[in-house]
Amino acid sequence: MTAELVRGQNHTLPQTRLEIRVSAGSPVVAGATLGDERGTVRGAEWIAHPASHRVPGLEVSRQAAADHRLAVDLDALPAEVHRVTVVLALPVGAGRPVSFGAVAAPFVAVTGLDGTEIATFTLTGLDTESAVSALELYRRQGAWKVRAVGQGYAAGLAGLFADQGVAAAAETAAAIQEAVASGLARSVTPPPRTTEGERVRHPAGPAAAGAQAPAPPVPEAQPAEPLGDPASARTEAPGGGPIDYAHPRRQTSAPPPPPPTAPPAAPGQPARPVAGDATGWSMDERLYNQIWGMFEDLARAVAAYRSAVDFAESRMDQELDRALSDPRNRIGGAGDRAREAARAKRDELTGRAREALERDLAQLAAESAVVEPALPAAYAGWDNPVWHAYHVPMEIPMALRLGDLRLGEAPDLRIPLLVRLPLERGIWIDSGRTASEAAASTTGDQLRGLAVETAVTLAARLLAVYPAGEFSVHVVDPAGAAAGQLSPLVGSGVLAGPPAAGAEGVASVLAHLTRRVDLVQMAIRAGAADSLPPDLDTGEHLLIVNDFPHGFDDRAVTQLRYLADEGPSVGVHLLMVADREDARAYGPVLDPLWRSLLRITPVADDHLADPWVGHAWTYEPLRTPQGSRVLEQVLALVAEAWRGGRR
Repeated sequence: MTAELVRGQNHTLPQTRLEIRVSAGSPVVAGATLGDERGTVRGAEWIAHPASHRVPGLEVSRQAAADHRLAVDLDALPAEVHRVTVVLALPVGAGRPVSFGAVAAPFVAVTGLDGTEIATFTLTGLDTESAVSALELYRRQGAWKVRAVGQGYAAGLAGLFADQGVAAAAETAAAIQEAVASGLARSVTPPPRTTEGERVRHPAGPAAAGAQAPAPPVPEAQPAEPLGDPASARTEAPGGGPIDYAHPRRQTSAPPPPPPTAPPAAPGQPARPVAGDATGWSMDERLYNQIWGMFEDLARAVAAYRSAVDFAESRMDQELDRALSDPRNRIGGAGDRAREAARAKRDELTGRAREALERDLAQLAAESAVVEPALPAAYAGWDNPVWHAYHVPMEIPMALRLGDLRLGEAPDLRIPLLVRLPLERGIWIDSGRTASEAAASTTGDQLRGLAVETAVTLAARLLAVYPAGEFSVHVVDPAGAAAGQLSPLVGSGVLAGPPAAGAEGVASVLAHLTRRVDLVQMAIRAGAADSLPPDLDTGEHLLIVNDFPHGFDDRAVTQLRYLADEGPSVGVHLLMVADREDARAYGPVLDPLWRSLLRITPVADDHLADPWVGHAWTYEPLRTPQGSRVLEQVLALVAEAWRGGRR
């Protein structure tokens, strides 16, 4: 029977391998501290947090999320530890809640590995606090108990850590918030939650492979919007309420389940994959949800495998330590037999984990094989035959494909990276050298050229999926260094004007787009959309900036930051081609700019994180097939539709 705790109440724990589940109305940072008999945290190595998510016997999430799972093995804690305190904090950032009094009360549950609830606690009564000690697991006379704490700290994590005796409390708190901000900035934004039609989730832990160990702390979902997302920075409407800039055709109620399109699988056989086998109001939405389901399933399947392998390795190490600590095993063959037995058990556990992973990968590969050919142009790669039947659409699709994602355990299985339309954050194509193998084998000039080509193909996709005349592209190329790569856009005549060069050209384009953002925002706030100037183009705009910060003075940099922050909410989007190292001269003033943008690369690079378990995924940009003229043909059709619409 579940014990529903109130503040200060305790309850005996019947087992030592547990999960602690956290549910909150807003993304929170979840961590834990280890304390000695007096509750003192002896050092940073006794704190589990997103920048250091594992300590012996404890693992926490690496990202801020509204749902968390923390894994605890009390038997594996250091002998000096007598207390484990679960800590929750609000991530800092523009547009985010600053106190727990402004969000729904968090709920914490202590469960067994099978999900059975042992004790629960709802943290009510919080007000100005931005960090809270939610509950603690403590050792008393050889037994472990849980106590509901609910102690909040208006001074945030720094105040909480100082209260627990952490020597560098402020520095530790700042490092955690920095790690969270970086994680949110590189995380792929998840789709909105649905209330029906959930896919079957893979168990994310060694138990999936037959090992009895705590599952990793995998949050069920991550509704947190990355930094710079306009949805987290609402503008006040004339009546006092927030203006919702969500897609006007985006449904908020639960969509209907998919129609039955295939006979049920035979007993004991995996379900036959079907394209569009997800909830949604249309086939495009069902495919979108199905792709995100595949993305999540692959993330969790690999998390289960990696966790099982880690457990098998740690179990082998523990068994070897115990065997070799016995002097009787140091002579004769006893020690050798103990080592062989430990390694055999490790191999057995990892083998079973690999078999489970291979089954999951085979099912996902079969699903990908039927989904990929069925994708509409907005979701499809350039090699998909759907582009040969391309026609300019009459309405905006719900999403756009930016590239592909893959993991090392499944290099041949690629998941499309889809982002919602209209774009909710700008994009930064990193033209600098990274640590990836692909970047290491490419010269600096080649990387810069590939980065511009990636920007051109992305702009072409955006132009192709919008109705004629509803999307305009502007280019700023201060030194004229990208004339060759920009030729498909220039030659087809789809640009709003020639690429702007020199300081005067940069200033003119930025002033034009800044004016548009200002006028639309003022009209919205005043409730006077009809008063906009007749020459104002109310369609969506994309600004491609090449080789930033060359050719930008302080005023231009300020305008660019303004467009990155305020533009997406009123239809002005930023696509930057830049090497961050080149902008170091501006100091930290540009850090918010970089974090507000989704970073992609012109070559394969493992820098993007999924919003569930935080794997580092290898991103691969979309390329047109060698020798293909599909890009030019699509742009020609777009230009023809534009000319037809203007007649």
